[in-house]
Amino acid sequence: MKNLLDRLAFLTGETVLGTLIAVLSVLIALSSYNSAIAGSEQTKHNMLSSQAMTDASSDYLTANQMIVYDYTMYDGWFTAEDDEKAEYYQFNFSDELQTAIAADENNPFSEAYYDAMYAEPNKLFDEAYDLFILAEEFSTRGDLMQLTALLAALGLAFAAWASLLPRESNMRLLFSLMATIMLVVSIVSYLMVPVVVGISL
Repeated sequence: MKNLLDRLAFLTGETVLGTLIAVLSVLIALSSYNSAIAGSEQTKHNMLSSQAMTDASSDYLTANQMIVYDYTMYDGWFTAEDDEKAEYYQFNFSDELQTAIAADENNPFSEAYYDAMYAEPNKLFDEAYDLFILAEEFSTRGDLMQLTALLAALGLAFAAWASLLPRESNMRLLFSLMATIMLVVSIVSYLMVPVVVGISL
C-alpha cells in the first residue's frame, strides 16, 4: 500500500496541481461556450420550425380554398350552356387542374392533382419537422455540454482543495487523484457529445 502511495505522490506536486487546475478551467470554459452556442441554435431552430409550421398551415388552407374553387369552376364548365361560358370557367382553372385534365380528362381530380395542390404545404411541413428535430438535437448537445462542465467543475474543486493542503497530507493525495479522475471523465464526456449536423435552409 505504501509503495502505491509513493508512486502516486507525484500527483501532489505543485506543477501537477497547477496543470490540473489550468486544464480543467479551460475545459469548463470550452464546455460552457459550446453549451451556450447549442442553446442559441436550439432557440433559432425552434423559431424557424414554428415559422415553417405557420407558413405550411397557411398554405394548406390556401390549397383547400383553391381546390374548392377548382371544383366550382369545373362544375360550371361541365354544365355550361354554351362555349362562351365554358371558356370562361376553363380560363379560371388552376394550373394544377389544367395539367390534370390534360393527363386524364375523365379523372381531373386525381391523386396527382391533390399531390400537386398540397406539394408546397407538405414541403413546409417536412421542413418544420426537420427543424424541430434539429432543435432537439441541439438541446441534447447543450445538456451534455453542461454535464461535462459540471464534471470538470467538480474536478477543479478537488484540485483547488488539494492545493490548499500540506503536501504530506493523505487528503491532498486523495483530492489530487479525484481531480485527475474527474479530468479524464470530463474529457471522455466532452468527446462523447454528438456533433449536430445542420440542414440547408
